[in-house]
Amino acid sequence: MSRKVIPSLRSIIDLEKATAKKARASWQMFTIMAEFIEATEYLSEIRPAISIYGSARLKPGTQYYEQTIEISRLFSDAGFAVISGGGPGIMEAANKGAHAGHSASVGLNIELPFEQSGNQYQDISMRFRHFFARKVAFVKNSDAFLVMPGGFGTLDELSEVLTLIQTSKSRKVPIVLVGKDFWHGLLEWFTNVMMPMGVISPEDMDLMYITDDSQDTLDYIIKYYKEHKTESKQSEDGMFYL
Repeated sequence: MSRKVIPSLRSIIDLEKATAKKARASWQMFTIMAEFIEATEYLSEIRPAISIYGSARLKPGTQYYEQTIEISRLFSDAGFAVISGGGPGIMEAANKGAHAGHSASVGLNIELPFEQSGNQYQDISMRFRHFFARKVAFVKNSDAFLVMPGGFGTLDELSEVLTLIQTSKSRKVPIVLVGKDFWHGLLEWFTNVMMPMGVISPEDMDLMYITDDSQDTLDYIIKYYKEHKTESKQSEDGMFYL
């Protein structure tokens, strides 16, 4: 039997190029580590916190933009820091509502080739070069996830959280989908296509709660923690603590 030969980087390209490529990869690892450290330093004390996902394309005056402001203000006044991606659309609405409330408005901004501009409603603003580090910061520092209507990026974020919880790689936290009309088709596909094929289990559907009502989003999450975490409490001023 012939022995498999695995070519090394230096056998494919010249030594100078190979060294430069490895140096770039090493430097990238250091920048990722730095982003992890900075996020931990800034966000570890901001608890409880809720992350709000949704489209960057929904403008002020649209239904879900205005509802996001209302929802994030409710959570902020109840004692939850609100974390968004820091950009426009739903992210801006989330920060705007939280900024007007009693708790921190946090933006986890991402540097993009076409330059995402951060919104003006961030009490704490962080900038990430790497999507990976930014996603970890969202998941690591959030006690609940609120998912508004959005595009591929929103679906990616929802799928990641569901996968991490389903596989027990992340602690179980409530996931609330807002907008029954918007999410109906996707949930029907989960139920009528994925579940019969056996690629997801019936109990996986219980990971998500869907509603149209702003107050219901807050009531559901507070109820969830009162039932699942004995150390959670609500003070006389209405602020919620974990």
